[in-house]
Amino acid sequence: TTMSTLVVLHTFLIFSPIFATSAWSVNNFLMTGPKAYLTYSASVAVGAQSGIEECKYQFTWERWNCPEHTIQLASQKGLRSATRETSFVHAVSSAGVMYTLTKNCSMGDFDNCGCDESRNGKVGGRGWVWGGCSDNVEFGERISKLFVDGLETGQDARALMNLHNNEAGRLAVKSTMKRTCKCHGVSGSCSVQTCWLQLADFRDIGNHLKVKHDQALKLEMDKKKIRSGNSADNKGAIVDIFGSVARTELVFLEDSPDYCLKNGSLALQGTEGRECLQSGKNLSQWEKRSCRRLCIECGLKVEERRIESISSCNCKFHWCCTVKCEQCKHVVTKHYCSKREKPSSNSHPRRKTRGQNR
Repeated sequence: TTMSTLVVLHTFLIFSPIFATSAWSVNNFLMTGPKAYLTYSASVAVGAQSGIEECKYQFTWERWNCPEHTIQLASQKGLRSATRETSFVHAVSSAGVMYTLTKNCSMGDFDNCGCDESRNGKVGGRGWVWGGCSDNVEFGERISKLFVDGLETGQDARALMNLHNNEAGRLAVKSTMKRTCKCHGVSGSCSVQTCWLQLADFRDIGNHLKVKHDQALKLEMDKKKIRSGNSADNKGAIVDIFGSVARTELVFLEDSPDYCLKNGSLALQGTEGRECLQSGKNLSQWEKRSCRRLCIECGLKVEERRIESISSCNCKFHWCCTVKCEQCKHVVTKHYCSKREKPSSNSHPRRKTRGQNR
């Protein structure tokens, strides 16, 4: 139990900006909350990590690529960021925690939890009934909410934004579930089917939330209310604004900074030195345009580099029982964003800023 506590504390301290809280509140929550929470701490840690890994995947070829050290984009006054990117981080992290808790529950990893059999035996539709082992998302949702939402102690606009996006992440887990069925009947006639609900692959949830990120809504409100939202009057007004948005949608309060540029105060590295894709098999249009998005539109040039790599090849099995391989050299062409040569005094290259600075 002590080790589990240390695991989840370590993970939450690393990702504390994700949940927009202080190290003290994480420690306080775990130490003063019900002892049962410690049972789930390892799953929470794994879930938080899976959320960050999915974030990195979804933003691999974006200007902002979910770097761990810049997940919290603090302003000069130390206020937590409330950008479009922050909304995704909260949603996918919350989804990751719920997903892992639900999976572990259905697999019997917790003594007090198992499959959701509440609908078993009931008619679900024409030709099928509920049965089997449905993933217990109600359990995963309840416990993940206690952990993740319990860390948000403020009542200002940023806190409400984080809670809203946390919930959107959990709802994404539920809305992407898939019905799986098994046939019954004489000689495989499939006259009746038994069906249950299963979690989708987490990648499907990530894809779903990425679309929500691209369609995220900016909520306009007085900056003073954002900073001092704990007063009774301001709180009521802010709650009304958030109440007008569907719970499934992501929301943000601030425009994103220019991710093309390096910004020490915001811990942004810019796109110089980033790899991009120009050619290759099975690339999506988004991937094919990554060099334009990361380099050209950020005022940089695309630099081609030929990199030599050595790997095992022509491996053969020898009786008995060894495998011998040759060492083959491969030359791989990669592309990176690099600075343009300094222009002459008479030329003034312009950097394109098509769309948003993502």
